Order: sequence, then C-alpha cells, then structure tokens
Amino acid sequence: MEKLDLYSMLPEELADYFVSIGEPKFRAAQAFKGLARGERIAEITTLSKKLRDRLSDETLDTPPTVELKLTSKIDGTVKYLFRLFDGACVESVLMKYKHGNTLCISSQVGCRMGCKFCASTLAGRERDLLPSELLGQITAAQRDSGERVDNVVMMGIGEPLDNFDNVVKFLKLVNHKDGLNIGYRHISLSTCGVVPKIRALAEVDIPITLSISLHASDDEKRSAIMPVNKKWNIDALLLACVDYYKKTSRRISFEYTLISGKNDTEDDARALASLLKKYFVPIHAPIHVNLIRVNEVKETGFVAGSVDSAKRFAETLESLGVVATVRRRLGSDVNAACGQLRRSASAVQV
Repeated sequence: MEKLDLYSMLPEELADYFVSIGEPKFRAAQAFKGLARGERIAEITTLSKKLRDRLSDETLDTPPTVELKLTSKIDGTVKYLFRLFDGACVESVLMKYKHGNTLCISSQVGCRMGCKFCASTLAGRERDLLPSELLGQITAAQRDSGERVDNVVMMGIGEPLDNFDNVVKFLKLVNHKDGLNIGYRHISLSTCGVVPKIRALAEVDIPITLSISLHASDDEKRSAIMPVNKKWNIDALLLACVDYYKKTSRRISFEYTLISGKNDTEDDARALASLLKKYFVPIHAPIHVNLIRVNEVKETGFVAGSVDSAKRFAETLESLGVVATVRRRLGSDVNAACGQLRRSASAVQV
C-alpha cells in the first residue's frame, strides 16, 4: 500500500485523516504544528507514543537530511545539498541580507526544460518534488542554521510551473498561519515561460512575485538557448504576462542572463527595452529587469562578460526608461548556482 504524506497535508486534510483512523479531529492541529516545522513524527510529543509509532510505520518520512553543506568565506552564503527520502538529491542556497534571510529552493529533481546555460537540466528531470519536500528545504535550513527564513525564491533546480499542483499546495502550506507563516509577498517564483501555467497561476490568485526568465529579446536568439520558446514564443509569453498583471496587479520581474557574444551588446539592451515597453507601457505596468552574468559551467561553453559590460547594459536600459539591476553574485566560492553541486555529488556516487 502506498504510504500517505502527512507533511503535504493542510490542517483540514489532516483532520479527515485522523478521523479515518479513529482519532479525534483535534489531533490535526497538534500534528500540523510539528509537521510544518519539519519535525520527525517521533519528535511530535503532543501525540501519544503509540500514535507516533503507528504514523511512523504507515506514513512517509519526507523531511530532507543535509548531505553536504558549503559555507562561503566571502559572504556567508550557505549551499545545501539535501538528500530526500528516496535517495535523490536537490540543492538550496541560504543567502543573508540586511533585510533578512532568503532561501532559494528547488522544485524538481533535475529539469526537462533544456535551457542551454543551466547546469540543472543537463541530466534531465527525474521526478517532481512533493509539497512536503519543497517545504522541507526551508525547515531543514532553519533547523540547521538556527535562523528563520524570511523570504523564499523558487529559482533552484527544476521548473516550478512544470510541477504546478505541488507548488500551489506548497505555497498554501508555507503561508499557513499555524505553520511557517511566510507571507506570499515574500515569495518569488521564477519560470522559463510555461504559458498555460502562468495563466493558471493568475487564476489561483496567490499574491507572490512572478519572475520571468527571458534572456533574449527575439525568438531566434531565445529559441537557441531556451527550447521552451519553440512551444510558447516571446509574444505568447509576454501576452500571458500582461494578462497576469491585469488579473493580479502584481509586478513581474524579468531575469536576463548575460552571455558574452550571445545577448549582451548595447543593441541587445536597446532591443530588450523596446520589447518590454511595447507590452507593458500601454497597461502602465512597472518594468524591472534583473541582469545576471552567466554562471560558467564547463558543459555549456558559455562565458560571462565583464562586470563593467553588465553595468553598461544596465545603464543602457535605464537610459531608455527600464529599471535594471545587476544581481550581486553570492557564494561564488561554493558554486552557489543551482545544479553544479548535485551533479558533482552524482558523479561521485557513480
């Protein structure tokens, strides 16, 4: 019999479960507080030992364990390799800012989107993460570091909208007042452009921040580095973003990875500004671009331009009325870009 995942259940679902096994409904509230903190079932002492033993035998034990932890000597960024209950591994990155701690989490084991500059997709997708495994990265980081995670960025391994139902369930769990109670406005979700799910996310009406991995301003260049563009091109993607903004009134940010010789010239900056203004100025939507110098992964062959060239790209966008920031590269001495640590660990196991 397939085991139930109690860690992925909301309180009302737990209540139904406990009633089904002959326990009073109030057990749900007792269990949820412990589960939401990432406690092992044996640690939830508000439940009787007999019940804990039964639950341990009959349900999944999904909280991840720390397989490897690297701490940057430069800025204190912590990179975690978490091992999941079935032996698979994913990465998370804990970044410390003056305004609080931000954790970048993974949504899948591997990724099938095939973006050419990304280490996470090189071996394809193994499986989706359960809601509890998304949540578990946060609780495991908190328990290990002894610090609260204030902000969550879904920008790690995997495409969040390719795991739509589990991601939406996770968002409800992490926001729950009796759980971690992380506000939706402190959560950002990054997508390479799964257009139907962007529209579905708008209908769910959860007020998170949506980030779009754009990386090029015309279909030819974008399709060459992002296969998803062959299915949903730039026009389809940006029209979905326009509708998302109209529905939610939530600002959308655009991620743009700068690759030397591919998409980082002044002409590219001008084309990007023109493209975004075409879609978003008419609806009076704010435009913000996050510029990221590409992380150099040996399998891709892509090279990052200089810091000065990134600044010039940003200055060109700003001169054309598009707000732009060059993302500060954290944890460079621990390969903080997602996908690299998992690949090296997999190679060792083989």
